[in-house]
Amino acid sequence: MRTIYIETLGCSKNACDSEFAAGVLEGAGYLAVDDPAEASVILVNTCGFIDDAKRESIDAILELSAYKEDGRLLVVSGCLSQRYGEALARELPEVDLFLGVGDYARLADLLEARTGAPGCGRKRRSAENAGVAGGAGCETCPAPRRRRLGPVYTASVKVAEGCDNRCAYCVIPDIRGPYKSRALDDVLRECASLVEGGAAELVLVAQDVTNYGADLYGRAMPEKLVREICGIGGLRWLRLMYCYEDRVTEGLIEAMASEEKVCHYIDLPLQHASDRVLAAMRRRSNKAGMLRTIGRLRAAIPDIHIRTTLITGFPGESRADFEELLEFVETVRFERLGAFAYSREEGTPAASMKGQVRASVRQSRRNRILRLQQGISLEKNREKIGRTLEALVEEREPDGSFSGRTRYDAPEVDNGILFTAPDAASAAPAPGDIVRVRVDDAFDYDLAGHMV
Repeated sequence: MRTIYIETLGCSKNACDSEFAAGVLEGAGYLAVDDPAEASVILVNTCGFIDDAKRESIDAILELSAYKEDGRLLVVSGCLSQRYGEALARELPEVDLFLGVGDYARLADLLEARTGAPGCGRKRRSAENAGVAGGAGCETCPAPRRRRLGPVYTASVKVAEGCDNRCAYCVIPDIRGPYKSRALDDVLRECASLVEGGAAELVLVAQDVTNYGADLYGRAMPEKLVREICGIGGLRWLRLMYCYEDRVTEGLIEAMASEEKVCHYIDLPLQHASDRVLAAMRRRSNKAGMLRTIGRLRAAIPDIHIRTTLITGFPGESRADFEELLEFVETVRFERLGAFAYSREEGTPAASMKGQVRASVRQSRRNRILRLQQGISLEKNREKIGRTLEALVEEREPDGSFSGRTRYDAPEVDNGILFTAPDAASAAPAPGDIVRVRVDDAFDYDLAGHMV
């Protein structure tokens, strides 16, 4: 039996790629396993976005290379492999095969060349039709091929690949190429298949979901995408991640407000609030525009939870710039917030900018942002005490309680809710169920309550 173990690092877009790879290999006769010791092929899908992610990817490769003693193949794919493949091949002889981000569709054939085992064997078709950048799919295979590697009840759906926004600190356009939307019918087929397979929640991801369709249809049409997906029977929740605030239109806001399945949640990675720093970052936004967009969202959807991501210590960021960012966070009071110390990535315009901020200062500023947000998060969580919220059950805890997420929380990055359920076995929820939970207590980043 040919078996495959996949270790996925990085963002939810990487998780989508891993599921595509698993589906391609299943079509070639491989069985996906959860233990690398049981695998004949080990695939590490890496992240190469910032230094910490690179180190994590290298550590994972070295750790999994220990299993090569039994003759297994070790394959490395993803952003790190795409960006540094030749250098990695010299430094990591343990790895049998390096793949770029667009090579998943031909993975079975590449393994066949290594092992002599049959590949996919079907007529090839264009990468565009396969829904994967840079590779070739199978003419008779569903597009994109998917096997769920995570819980079946929640699934990320990548609606586009690549990015046209040349932010000064970012390497994604060089790694994944220009923005390329997937055809709407292709996305809808995948969504319907995932829901049929048990997904209660779908999470739309791309480098910029709000730009969906601009390259294919002549205009961005995320609101049409949202409304079409909401028409899929059996879907309970739809969530939007990675949206650019200057592309949040009235049409999109109205779709989010009127479609019951859309979670009142949006991810707006704003990065900073100082117009001077934003200009240096090559961001299109400015502080006034951000405040207008946030105001429009909160006016139309009063309970919306806005997540943002910020960068501290970008080259040239002065103490005054940082204090302006702190004041912005205090004023806006985001429901969800993440912060990263700037990472100096080779090949980016920011890497050669003057005024590089010391690493200790970058980290100290990040910590100050997170301490401020911790208090804001606690305050907003306490406002939920006494309310009854929908919660998606994720697992049963050893003490018999249950953990999950509310509509206001994305998988893996946001808050959780811990709750008890009625003692009767017939009333106990299962992972993937959506239940009503009354909030009894609140903490910095989590809630506690009981099922009603």
